Formats: sequence, C-alpha cells, structure tokens
Amino acid sequence: MTGRLLVVGDLATDVVAVHQRPLAPATDTPARIVLRPGGAAANVAAWAAAAGAHTTLLARVGAESVLGHEAELRHAGVHPVLRADPDRPTAAIVCLVDATGERTMLNDRGASAALGPADWDDALLDGVARVHLSGYLFFSAPGRDLAAHVLRTCRTRHLPVSVDPASAAPLATLGTDAFLDLTAGADLLFPNQDEARLLTGRADADEAGADLSRRAGALVVVKRGADGVVLCEDGTVLGSVPAPAALAVDTTGAGDAFAGTFLAARLTGAAPLAAAHAGCAAAAHCVTRPGARPT
Repeated sequence: MTGRLLVVGDLATDVVAVHQRPLAPATDTPARIVLRPGGAAANVAAWAAAAGAHTTLLARVGAESVLGHEAELRHAGVHPVLRADPDRPTAAIVCLVDATGERTMLNDRGASAALGPADWDDALLDGVARVHLSGYLFFSAPGRDLAAHVLRTCRTRHLPVSVDPASAAPLATLGTDAFLDLTAGADLLFPNQDEARLLTGRADADEAGADLSRRAGALVVVKRGADGVVLCEDGTVLGSVPAPAALAVDTTGAGDAFAGTFLAARLTGAAPLAAAHAGCAAAAHCVTRPGARPT
C-alpha cells in the first residue's frame, strides 16, 4: 500500500428492517430488525480498510455516541477522526428492505449535515495518497463549503479526489449542473445508474457513463446493481465488469462496498478494470446479510 486513503463525509446508525411481506399501512408488518453502524462515508472507509488500505475517516457525530463509533471504526481497521456535535444527534437511517433485498431509506442526517470547514485540518492530508468525498456533503451548505476547500487543497497538493453522488432524490434537488460545478476537479466518480441517468439525461447506463466522463473529465464507474458496473473515460466505454451471483438479503451498502474496495485496489496500483472486479466481489458479499459494513 503506497499511501493512506482519507474519506470525508457521513457516519450514521442504521436501523435495518427486513420484511418479507409488503408493508401493511396503518397496522403491523412482521420484520427482522437490527441496529448496525452505517453512513456512506463510514461504510466506504470500513470496506477500504477490510481490503487492506490504511484509511482515515473524518465525520461529525452526536457527542453522546463518539466513543462507541470510534470503537467500532477502530475494530474495522479505520482511524477515526470524529468531531463531537453538542447539539445534534448522530445521523440515523431507517432502511426498509423487502423480500428482493431492495431497500428504501428514511434519512435523518443529524450531526452529519453540520460537517463543515471548521472540522477540517490540513494535517489530515499528511501521508494521504487519495481523498474520497461522500456525495452527502454536497446536500448541505457546510458540507459544500468543506468539499470546496478539500478539492482546492487537493489540487494544490496534486492529490486525486473521488466522489460518490450518494442519492438520486437529493441530487435532483441540488441540481445536476450545480453538482458537476461543485465536483469539478475530481478524477473519479461513482454514480449508480439512476444518478448517472439524472446527471446526463440519458437512459442507457453505458451512454450515461460515457457522457458523464466527458463532461466531468473524470473516470466514471456506473454501478448497476446485479448487472455489475461499466467504466467510462474521455467519453468512451472502457469496459464492463459483471457482478458475481449472490442471494441478496439486503442491498444496503453494496455501492459503498464496491467503492471502498475499488479505491483500496487502486492504491496498490491495480488497473481500473481489475479494481472493478475486486469491488464487484465485495459488493456481492455485502448483499448476502443485513448491514452495510464488512463483518
């Protein structure tokens, strides 16, 4: 491993409810409910660490849960840099997972929405070879200010930055042009196919990825769920990688598993397609049990 990965963004507590029957309005629906550590940035960091990368996470959490989340991250091999928020609780996400493994999320961003420039220290970049920004940063004003500062600082240090657009609904609210302006300078984007379609207006995932790679001037990896990923650069498709067969129990965190493992592989010098194979294997493992982080 040639350098450290710094991940910046959200950490949350996931309430995962796996229900085999459709939700029954105004009454009870049987479910298996578990509490798990989550948050897109924290998940990416945990998967990168599981793949061997020396990984640091910068996040903001409620003061009441700092010690517990620090312990969980250290156990996962991640170096935690958690800022304690005295007024806001740690973000919480309710993940409703149906019989196919597909999930619908209810998101209370809590302290994560307040992560901003005041939480930053340039010393976080010491020994870092790559920075990854969670897309959720761009959905709050403090997060946008922090992301802009990180991107500027990384440009002066010639450090590559990757971004995951995070979620189609808040991305649509932010606006596609705004997102592309805010992420200018990133060399790698990880949209899923819905986000790639939204950002380009193209229905075909390959065409959307190719167009986005041209507009963003970045390597674009479009995550297509059970159909694997397609990699695009300079307006062309580099290739696609299939997803290994897996019995999906919970798809929460599969994209984070892919991104973290892909980044860890790239830090060892793996070519993009080889890194994508490793990422797809991690994502396939992730969906086989409840929760978004490696066990």
